Parts: sequence; C-alpha cells; structure tokens
Amino acid sequence: MKQPTEPTEQPLDLLHSETEEDLRAAVRALLADRAGHQAVLGRIETGDPYLPGLWKSLAADMGAAGLLVPEKLGGQGASHREAAVVLEELGRTVTPLPYLTSAVVATETLLALAERSRETGSRKGEDREAVSQEVAGLLADLASGRTVAVLAVPLSTAPGAELPPTVPATDSVSGVADAVAADLFLVPRPDGLYAVPAAAATVVPQSPLDLTRPLATVTTRAGSGTRLAGPDASRAAVRRGLLAGAGLLASEQLGLAEWCLEETVRYTRERHQFNRPVGSFQALKHRMAQLWLDLVGARAAARAAADALATGRGDAPLLVAVAQAYCSKTAVRAAEECVQLHGGIGMTWEHPAHLALKRAKSDQIALGSAGRHQDAIAALVGLEPPR
Repeated sequence: MKQPTEPTEQPLDLLHSETEEDLRAAVRALLADRAGHQAVLGRIETGDPYLPGLWKSLAADMGAAGLLVPEKLGGQGASHREAAVVLEELGRTVTPLPYLTSAVVATETLLALAERSRETGSRKGEDREAVSQEVAGLLADLASGRTVAVLAVPLSTAPGAELPPTVPATDSVSGVADAVAADLFLVPRPDGLYAVPAAAATVVPQSPLDLTRPLATVTTRAGSGTRLAGPDASRAAVRRGLLAGAGLLASEQLGLAEWCLEETVRYTRERHQFNRPVGSFQALKHRMAQLWLDLVGARAAARAAADALATGRGDAPLLVAVAQAYCSKTAVRAAEECVQLHGGIGMTWEHPAHLALKRAKSDQIALGSAGRHQDAIAALVGLEPPR
C-alpha cells in the first residue's frame, strides 16, 4: 500500500493572533478618533482627501508603514498578516491614505530588489554594494513614514501583466493611484527600475470614480532619477510588489464588505415600517444572510492570501488570484446591498454608503479584474480558461 506523502508546506493559518488583534484594536481606535466617515466626506471634494496628520500617526507613530520591512532595515519585522489587518481597518472606514500603494506595493518592490542584490545581484563589487545601500536607504525612509513612494504603473495593472510602453523622451503613465501624495516614484523603464523624486516629475490629477483614492498622470523625463536595478531584476520586483498588493487588497475589500453588512443590519433593526423593524421582513433577512455567507468565504480567501504571502508559500500566486476573484465581487455586492437596503437615505451624499460603493467598484479593477484573476487561476492549475 502506498504511503501518503508528507506535506511540503505548513497548513494555512486563517486565524488572527493576539498580536494581530491588538494591532487591529489600536488602528480601529485611531481611525475612529481621526478618520470617521463624516471627516472623510468633508474632504473628498477639496482636491486633497488625505486627512491632515493621519499618515504620520498611523505610519510613523504607530509604525504601520514598516510592518513588511525587516528590523535591520529600520522596519517592524512583521509580515503581510499584520499589514492585512491594517488594510481591513482602512477598508472599513474607506480612509484616504497611501498605505496600499506605499507601505505594501512600493515597499515590497524594494524588498525584492534588496533580497536579489544581497543573494545574487547582477552587478559586482562596489557598484553592487552602492545599489544595495541605495535600496536599503529608501526602505528605511518608507518604514519610518518619512517618505511615501508610489510605483508608477496604472492602478489596474495586474501581477505579471505587461507594462504599458513609454512615450519617447518622457515616461508618461496614467491612472497612478496616490501619485498626488508621493514623495518618490518607482518608475519601470525598459532598462530597469528608477527612483525619481516627485519634484522631478509632473503630476496631473485625474477625475476618479473613487475620490478617496486619487488618480493622476505621472510624467518623468526619460533617464531621470537613480537606476536601482536592471531589466530582469526590475520585472521580478515589480511583479512581486503587484502580487503583494493584489493579495492584501483582498483584506481591504473584506473590511469594506464587513462594514457594509454591519451598517445594514444596524439600520434595518432601527428603521420601522408597519410598526416592525424592516430587518424582520423575511426577504431582507434572506438577503443579509446570503451576504453573511459570502463574507465568510471572503474572510477565508483574504486570510489565506495574506498568510501565503507572509510565509512565502509556493502557491501564493494561486491563493492571491482566488482571493481577488472572490473578494472583489463580494465587496461590490455588499456595497450595493448597503445602498439599496438603506432606502432613500442610502442614495444621499451625506450618507457614507456611496463611499463604500465607489471604493468597491474602483477596487474591482485595481491590480487586475476578477476575470483576469480567474484566467490566472485556470493557468496555474492547468485548466483551459473559458472562451
């Protein structure tokens, strides 16, 4: 009789640790005090939706910007699991902060370069050491919250996607999220990845659907900035940064969906028709119960993706694709139900339901659409994608 083979990787851990719950409580308390929905609503049409001082409080004072960065490089030495907790809470409040773009995508991209330079690298001697120090310095600045870095690619770019061609003599990229808050741009070019100060770039704001995550066109002169790595290392680093971003975006979508359900349940308990809470009507109970079931699946998918990224599992790309394909749809459905089950008030500008719906719709195409991730799942497991 053939003996079962031993598992090559540890089982996924989908439960939150005590440390993660403590982090959640601290972030939630900060956001409740400084970033309530009414505070967000009061700023989204000003052209600068970021709440004053909030990035410093979260990123620098609390140390959340450095969760992915090792302690020897100036970070907290935590993992994607802790960063996922932060993004869940930011998703609940739809907080305008460049956390996903800077503390996750840009940071993970630089971490990939630092590891590659340390292990093998494509350069030798002093030149290679200079590149390592440059990347290490950037990571320390990001981890401290002093610098906000943004990868200059469209928000819709999926992990592994081909980057758009650059314009001759300049690099011009549209749809770059949080570009207006950036101090530094990581610009992928055919000959490698460059670090370009925001002062050396032209940033033209665009009109996004989601006013809490501003988009802009970023233009830099070809060849400007500091070259951090060659083409091969850059492509691998950008792919890793986008993969981490897509995986942890699922946690943001989960937090958003959880708030939508909780707010809807609360409202339908308080709102009365025919001398009864509207939440007691069977049709509405069924809709909310189905949404709760969807959230159970979304929570498992998002936690699986975060744990896979944190532990470096070989199936991380598959689990990230599953999380995005599932969570993006769940977040949209939860936000749509929140608007509809609130009735007339849910359609008003004063109620925050529209913030959740616009963020959910924006996230639905961020870092790859659900359809693209479904195609990735088919390719990863060897199935023929639908035609």
